[in-house]
Amino acid sequence: MRNVVLSILAIVLGAVAAAALPGAQASDSDVERALVRLDRELQLRPRHIASRQARIDSMRAAGAPATLIARAYAGFNNDSALAYLRRAEAECTGAELQKARLHMASLLPLAGLFDSAEAKLEQVDTTQLGSADMALYYDHARQMYSYLAAFFERYPEFNSKYAARSVRMQERLLENIDPESDEYLFHLGENAYLSGRHARARVLLTELMGRDTLSDMLRARAAHHLSAIARSEGDERSRLYYLTESAIADLRSATREVASLQELGASLYAHGDIDRAYLYLSTALTNAVECGAEVRMLESARSLPYIEQAYARKTSDARRRDVWIMLGMAVLVIVLFGTLFALRREMRRMRRLQEKLSDANHTKEVYISQFLTLCSVYMDKLKQFSKLVTRKIGAGQVDDLYRMAKNGKFVEEESREFYEVFDDAFLHIYPTFVEEVNALLRPDERIALKEGEKLNTDLRILAFMRLGIEDSSSIAQVLNYSLNTIYAYRNRLKARAVSRESFERDIMRIGS
Repeated sequence: MRNVVLSILAIVLGAVAAAALPGAQASDSDVERALVRLDRELQLRPRHIASRQARIDSMRAAGAPATLIARAYAGFNNDSALAYLRRAEAECTGAELQKARLHMASLLPLAGLFDSAEAKLEQVDTTQLGSADMALYYDHARQMYSYLAAFFERYPEFNSKYAARSVRMQERLLENIDPESDEYLFHLGENAYLSGRHARARVLLTELMGRDTLSDMLRARAAHHLSAIARSEGDERSRLYYLTESAIADLRSATREVASLQELGASLYAHGDIDRAYLYLSTALTNAVECGAEVRMLESARSLPYIEQAYARKTSDARRRDVWIMLGMAVLVIVLFGTLFALRREMRRMRRLQEKLSDANHTKEVYISQFLTLCSVYMDKLKQFSKLVTRKIGAGQVDDLYRMAKNGKFVEEESREFYEVFDDAFLHIYPTFVEEVNALLRPDERIALKEGEKLNTDLRILAFMRLGIEDSSSIAQVLNYSLNTIYAYRNRLKARAVSRESFERDIMRIGS
């Protein structure tokens, strides 16, 4: 009769509490506000972890029992917890020994030691446990079977077996804990959820979430179950909201053996929030590594590579947008705009080409940095030229400015400097380029360079083609020639080739 009254009371209180929480009616703004709070907690993560570690260090310095230190390490550092439990197993007898074995059985699945976990549970002699300790037995057994069921989620036969055992242990646990406690209400709600009674579980867990006495650890677990219920009902906003609430509670308690942050990161990736997805999944993987929870490491590692790729693409897009903004600054000076634009585009193409080459090495990186330096020099000269133009116009020396622009000497000098840097860099990347080009030409038409000359105009045109710049207008811009001149050069080169039809394809295969 008492249980019936408690159930009715829980339903009524749950309905009242549901009015104060987003529940099944979470909005986009509810989710965003929760995510903002989570972002703040992530910034405080080092402080939360340091605080928990300080508490553990105090216990160790005070000579606390190994079982208590292991309990403090649970969910924080699985390896340390197991180490202290092994010490307790070696040092303790009677009930304390059985408690150490119980706790060890509940933590071994996180390290992937499933058979050892079940064997350790079988070693527990319940006759040495007092009536007050039986709740501990059922709780650790429930946790162990719950971990096993979660790991075998993709294998229904094993999953259902361990899930059923977990539910049975939880039912026995409910018989051994205070019906007025937060733990009782949590396990009552979790039991309803695991038994498929989602409506009742939602009411009970929502009522629990409204309690001021609720610990962060229980809050994280309750919110995680509510997110699963929302997912089963197709309520994606509420699912994201409760996953976020669960992750916040985990961070506040410095719990590193978590699933909510990982699930939230994967969900946000599906929703296109790449920045948060990358941050959350990276943190989840860091938690798993620091906790020593191999099972969580495997789960986090499955999703992280895809997020890293997406994040890298987004970062690359942002860099390209920044480059275009910088190029816009050069519009005021027509003379240098074409050269600067072509050079920037060539550099981007060379970077993309370099990423695809399996034999990329330090030499290529060094000479690409030279082009970046050249760009910087051009930008500086662009500023100097702008100052010169301003000064000439201010002094009324427009005729002098016109003569400077008309004779083309400035552009010719800058082009010569560009050719020197380009020739040097290109030949370090393709040191046998000249010899391989000559091998494609008829013996009497091969290119002979002058003394001290690295590349001539013919070879530079072919060099740009080898780098993937096949558009004649682009080559004309970079080399400061007319389009017709470039066409004439290319046609003469084809005419000199051994195989005119495949000449340009053969050029593209040089060095590959």
